[in-house]
Amino acid sequence: MPKNSTSSTTAQWTGMVTVDDTALAVTDSGGPGIPVLYLNGQFATQGYWRRVIADLGTTWRHITFDERARGKKSKRSADYSFEAAVRDVDAVLAAREVHRALLVGWSYGAVVAAHWADRHPARTLGAVLVDGAFPYDWLDEAMEQRIRKLFRRTGWVTPLLRPTGLTPRMTAEEQANSNIELGRLSRKRELGPVLDRITAPVRYVVASGTSFGSRGDEQERIRAGLDSVTAGNANVRVSAKVPSNHGALLKKDYRAIAGAVREVAALDRGVAAGGTVH
Repeated sequence: MPKNSTSSTTAQWTGMVTVDDTALAVTDSGGPGIPVLYLNGQFATQGYWRRVIADLGTTWRHITFDERARGKKSKRSADYSFEAAVRDVDAVLAAREVHRALLVGWSYGAVVAAHWADRHPARTLGAVLVDGAFPYDWLDEAMEQRIRKLFRRTGWVTPLLRPTGLTPRMTAEEQANSNIELGRLSRKRELGPVLDRITAPVRYVVASGTSFGSRGDEQERIRAGLDSVTAGNANVRVSAKVPSNHGALLKKDYRAIAGAVREVAALDRGVAAGGTVH
């Protein structure tokens, strides 16, 4: 069993972690603080978390990574499924010898964090879910066709941006399939029980307005799916409702996210608000 890194000092490290048929680019700030593992949006990169990490400071141990075929260094794979994303969490934590961590997930990463917290209650210090993991039936046949059309229409530009790391090294079909799978996993009958079972403290940071590909008030209706969860599980609460939209809140409302991390950590006995273990 990996050592519990919440009580030891680890050196700073950047490198590749092998999992299945691929390798992931991982950055570990090291230090004596509790490990915070950041889980990116569906096609985002670890750089999105820089403002949150800067706000929290150096007393926390920050671990970020780029998912399969994301960023500049993570390698391609034959498997971009949700279960592969969950396995990648296991692989990164094992490679960095972290037994217990606080998970922070945005969008797709919030759903990954929720599933991991449900499956590993003893290893989850807590979770901060950033405008994601809302149990709501938003995927139907018409929406599936919208998603496929959207990724086909934007497919010409993604290869041009791949050298910058801003777009994934995935085909339009692979990206669409991943998004559609997320819709199926987000259905109330699928995601609701996962959130109901979580025993660690969970805090949501909820955005406002639209997200990429949404129309009208679709996104706000999806967010309303959280109400039944907070009513049924005392461990799940909303830490903040922020004014920025889904794509901007890591940039504009990073302080609210950092505040939710401190809030969750303070609920764990023996952890000070600054992330230092006592």
